[in-house]
Amino acid sequence: MQKRFVIVAGEASGDILGANLIEHLKQRFPDAVFEGIGGPLMIEKGFHSYFPMERLSVMGLVEVLGRLRELLSIRKAMITHCLENDITAFIGIDSPDFNLPLARKLRQKGVRTIHYVSPSVWAWRQKRIFKIKESVDLMLTLFPFELEIYQEHQVPAVCVGHTLADEVPLSSDKLQARQRLGISTNENWFAVLPGSRGGEVSRLMPVFAEAMKLIQERVANAKFVVPAANEERRVQIEAILLEKNVQATVVDGQSRDVMAAGEAILLASGTAALEAMLVKRPMVVAYRFTKLTYAIMKRMIRVPYVSLPNLLAKKRLVPELLQDDATPEKLASTIVSVWQDYEQDTQMQETFLLLHKMLRKNAGEAAASAIALEVAHD
Repeated sequence: MQKRFVIVAGEASGDILGANLIEHLKQRFPDAVFEGIGGPLMIEKGFHSYFPMERLSVMGLVEVLGRLRELLSIRKAMITHCLENDITAFIGIDSPDFNLPLARKLRQKGVRTIHYVSPSVWAWRQKRIFKIKESVDLMLTLFPFELEIYQEHQVPAVCVGHTLADEVPLSSDKLQARQRLGISTNENWFAVLPGSRGGEVSRLMPVFAEAMKLIQERVANAKFVVPAANEERRVQIEAILLEKNVQATVVDGQSRDVMAAGEAILLASGTAALEAMLVKRPMVVAYRFTKLTYAIMKRMIRVPYVSLPNLLAKKRLVPELLQDDATPEKLASTIVSVWQDYEQDTQMQETFLLLHKMLRKNAGEAAASAIALEVAHD
């Protein structure tokens, strides 16, 4: 019987995971159908996306409200599609606020549901575990420390590692990355990653641009390279750079090469911080929410860090500058400091390497294997 998987990914990091998962599921089910909501990488694998993935890419409690009607309409359409077609399983990739309620509705109707990428239930809103238990037949986690809460609540869960840890070499060559990007090889390039969502770029890029000016005052031959997640982000980033009168090389995608090419990395908190750790470059992690969203989240968060390198290391491995702390002066002084110290900081380099090896589990294969086992009795 032909397998039919409905997959929903809501952002660029989910698109990476989804493409890798589809590739490995195809090895087990060559004639399977893959459809739902995904990005360009998933589409390249033969995936059919019913809505642009960008429509789900919204972050923040307050920001979601402005898009609520559209998001609910998309979710309703996906539920209807799944129930009207004989699907093998629904697989939600990250985007838990969209995917888990969708999964819960489907599971109540007898559809098998799998969620790939654990919500940060161990960090905040811990009572969500009860809704998760109602919503999924199987949870696929990226990080080993996430399994504990699922085992405690008898939710089937498997740690599959992270596909980025599999893909990124244990050592990244700075010179080769610069050559691939077509940038000079003898200047001090800093990688700047303001995020993949429009809202976060609008909040972070102006501050990053001001910090870039200060870095140029303090570092000889300082240059900047900025990856744009898509054409919309490129236009947005270039407009801010023009307004702030800052020179930078903006490239389409290629975020990993951009990071590897950098002396150090200034970036928005998120999956990019994990990738920066994997390419073994010093970094400063920053983020700004709207004031109301930050006030709400600050009361709910139960962990001392927000960036993945620090959560994995269970200590302050890399600097985090959040909200009002993310000023141009602090960003500039901190990035220059971590860059100057990194060569002598063998403990940080060794920790980066250790964490990289820990996350190398052949994630796409491990996830596909767990899913194949889950749907074996169909």
